[in-house]
Amino acid sequence: MHKRLLMSVVVALVVAPGALAAGGNYTFDGGTRAEQAQVRSGLNASSFNWGVVPGPIVIHIGGGPGPHAAPGQIWLDASLLDSGRFSWGVIQHEYAHQVDFFLLSASARAQLLTALGGAAWWQSSAAARAPDGTLQHANLASERFASTLAWSYWQSPANTLKPHSRNDESGAMAPAKFRQLLATLLGRQASAAAS
Repeated sequence: MHKRLLMSVVVALVVAPGALAAGGNYTFDGGTRAEQAQVRSGLNASSFNWGVVPGPIVIHIGGGPGPHAAPGQIWLDASLLDSGRFSWGVIQHEYAHQVDFFLLSASARAQLLTALGGAAWWQSSAAARAPDGTLQHANLASERFASTLAWSYWQSPANTLKPHSRNDESGAMAPAKFRQLLATLLGRQASAAAS
């Protein structure tokens, strides 16, 4: 019974689109107080429960090649954070990669690849590549997943990841359908992370 109650709470937190969820277990490496506050505000604007991701996640703030993520780490450009709300969708997108790294199984990724489209989940697994050996960002299902999560849980006109067509990274699924699918896929992983 206790396990069923915990599962219900986790699913409710993952699915609930109306209330702000906040959370996340992260630490900062660099950045001013104002830049760190933008990260917190960006995550808090989302109704996704970032606390289901095991942490701590190290968020590096500085200059460099642009926003990106690896398991347990996120890199954000300070000048992007200095733009305020404009950065929030990107912050959520990069944290969504942590959801992928820590909570999605291979079968969940396969289901999401079918639902969201893309040529491959990761750059390294792509069979069809451009002459330079890469795929465009929007052709990677992992990027489509991160953008769709960011849009589905923060549907604000201020979100730079708002889709303008079904071909956009975050446009393949309606937000409610995506939230429902994600809650189903994260059921066991999310309950394990929460406990």
